[in-house]
Amino acid sequence: MKKLIPLVPTAVTYFFVLLFIYASVNKILDFENFQVQIAQSPLLTAYAGPISYLVIVVELLIVTLLLIRSTRSLGLLFSLGIMMSFTVYIYLILHYSESIPCSCGGILEKMDWKEHLLFNIACVVLAVIALLCIYCKRRYRRKVYLQIALMIFISSLLVILLYISSENTVRKENNFTRRFLAHPIIQDKVLDLDNEHYYFAGNSRGKVFLGNASFPLLLTTIERAFKTPESQRIHPDRTDFNYTNLQFKVSGPYYYLYDGSVPIIYRGKIKDSSAHTISYNEVYFNQLAVIDSSHFALRIRSSETGEYELGLLALNKHPKFSLSEKLLQKQIDGIFDADGQLAADQKSGNIIYMYSYRNQFLIMNNGMQLKDKMKTIDTISKAQVEPVKLSDGTMKLKSRPLKVNSAITTNGPFLFNQSHLMGKHEPKERWKNATVIDIYRTDRQEYAGSFYIDHIDHKPVSQIMVTDQYLYALTGKKLVRYRYRTSNVKYFTTGEAENLNKE
Repeated sequence: MKKLIPLVPTAVTYFFVLLFIYASVNKILDFENFQVQIAQSPLLTAYAGPISYLVIVVELLIVTLLLIRSTRSLGLLFSLGIMMSFTVYIYLILHYSESIPCSCGGILEKMDWKEHLLFNIACVVLAVIALLCIYCKRRYRRKVYLQIALMIFISSLLVILLYISSENTVRKENNFTRRFLAHPIIQDKVLDLDNEHYYFAGNSRGKVFLGNASFPLLLTTIERAFKTPESQRIHPDRTDFNYTNLQFKVSGPYYYLYDGSVPIIYRGKIKDSSAHTISYNEVYFNQLAVIDSSHFALRIRSSETGEYELGLLALNKHPKFSLSEKLLQKQIDGIFDADGQLAADQKSGNIIYMYSYRNQFLIMNNGMQLKDKMKTIDTISKAQVEPVKLSDGTMKLKSRPLKVNSAITTNGPFLFNQSHLMGKHEPKERWKNATVIDIYRTDRQEYAGSFYIDHIDHKPVSQIMVTDQYLYALTGKKLVRYRYRTSNVKYFTTGEAENLNKE
């Protein structure tokens, strides 16, 4: 065993040499994409430029130190430091980030983030063992213990401070104040689901309908009693397509199964597993909202400009699709800056489009004619996005954008918006454990108030849906039903807030 001890540092050294050469060369060969990926990280956004270069330089410097015998121990110490930094970084991503960014490239691209974390921990352990083996017979072993401890501490602290600084830079306190309602909802029932990939398809006659991204042909029904879900497999009359994004919508007595990349829309009656084609190859689209059984609001990407546009698909007219030009306002590129969520409200007949990266939403009638432009209470009037065109022609964001609005749902004259921005005088601790929902009127420019929905099992709310009787939320593997403190959403009394001047 003693004869093997001197071999350990050599083996670990060459392991790190191969690892860092492979990683740095990968980054250099695909530097453009690497820089975009690192800029989208919630930890590194504010420092993406210098860090993208610094990481490569440090990795190559460590390789040089490892290959020179006299500086090998120093190289192992720095290897410990950089691997500890990566480990802390991934831990923060997994436990404190709202979203998980893209992979880092190379062999690590084949791992998910938890496997990546375990790999880095193993590398940290190897570096420590190698350093201890080098100094096992020397008199100043205490000194190396201190060096190892200091390197672990400094590397961890550096990443944590970087995270705090970057978050403060990207997510500054905005100049608006929320009015929080006094306990407007009360948790009623919780239903355990079998995975986290469900989404709200709609509701009808007290029933809730869910789709599932992992099983796109399964439509799940939750009865009013809120007990075991019932799933049925839908059988479309045509299946000879390469689907990429099959989704469900439920409205009235029908469900709709669609994929805008084909493009095709099926329709079937609830409880009938047979779905029939009602539209095929009319227009490619990336979002759909059901107006009625033959009319649909669509978001498309223009073949002429490449920008997002809204339009109306009417199955009983010719031509069936008509473009509603100039509804979406271009600020930068007409794609990322115009991104948002399309929704239809069956009660009011309104079509709503909420921008993701600016404080504005559009109200349209069922003919897709603009009725009004309204503002949310935050101050981000211009989308803070930096699109960049890569050498292969694809468009990506140069840095992580400041997201304003996440998800919306409507019920009559009320719009419920899941906000991403913290207002004045709001405790940061509360934001770590809850999701904030802002309520707006859609019949006039008016902010009704806000409330929190607490996370369950440390999982934030991914989607919400409102009806006259309940508010539903998907949180991890749970479907949660909340009841209002009165019978309907008129409970949400109106209030005033800053930055609500109508445009």
